[in-house]
Amino acid sequence: MEEINNIEVVPCTESDYLKPFRVHYNQNGTKKSWDFMRTHDSVSVLIFNTTSHCFVLVKQFRPAVYMNEWQKTKSQLPQSAEKTEEGAAEAAAPESQEGQSASEGESSSQWPPASAGVTYELCAGLVDKPDLSLEEIARQEVLEECGYDVPASKLKRITSYRSGVGVTGAKQTMFYAEVSDDNCVSAGGGEPREGELIEVVKVPLHEAMTFAYNERIQKTMGVIFSFIWFHNNMSPKYKISTNV
Repeated sequence: MEEINNIEVVPCTESDYLKPFRVHYNQNGTKKSWDFMRTHDSVSVLIFNTTSHCFVLVKQFRPAVYMNEWQKTKSQLPQSAEKTEEGAAEAAAPESQEGQSASEGESSSQWPPASAGVTYELCAGLVDKPDLSLEEIARQEVLEECGYDVPASKLKRITSYRSGVGVTGAKQTMFYAEVSDDNCVSAGGGEPREGELIEVVKVPLHEAMTFAYNERIQKTMGVIFSFIWFHNNMSPKYKISTNV
């Protein structure tokens, strides 16, 4: 998962997942414009294993997170070092080509480790199957990513909310699923044919809130929110402290 190389940054001219637009409008008599992306809504699932009293999360490499970290690393380079690197790159390749491999134009020492792009997340997936209910889509994601076979009827809807409101405004619907070791039918890991490379990880219940607020662990807001939801609504049932 963390062996990342041959990085190439190119313009995105077509995508099955993101459609860029610019909207012009008047608000209280003032002309405004805003750039946004049209994308799919999604589902996410907080999975709790009642056999081992742990949460089941997924861990994967996110290019957007990695590139964000790369931009921060690049901006922190001393100006003299940047000029040195630029001069070396120009000497080696005087004619720059659009879409060139990023490693050709950047020193490999500038790239952060691949772990900078690895995040912990809830099991989740896009709502891109119009013939299936949200519960059925969530059930498929739990099976593919984490290996648990859970009936759609056993998924409890927590809530829905907007994510990326400044860019996409997409809606995500969050579910809760209780599983046991008896429900585990495979190792999970996602769908290789779709390019998924997912690691299933477990967080013990008594360590959950420490995990949620540990800023050194990269995670999504869904993880933090769902752990808080569990603490407020479910933890008394198990009589185990979530270590708030």
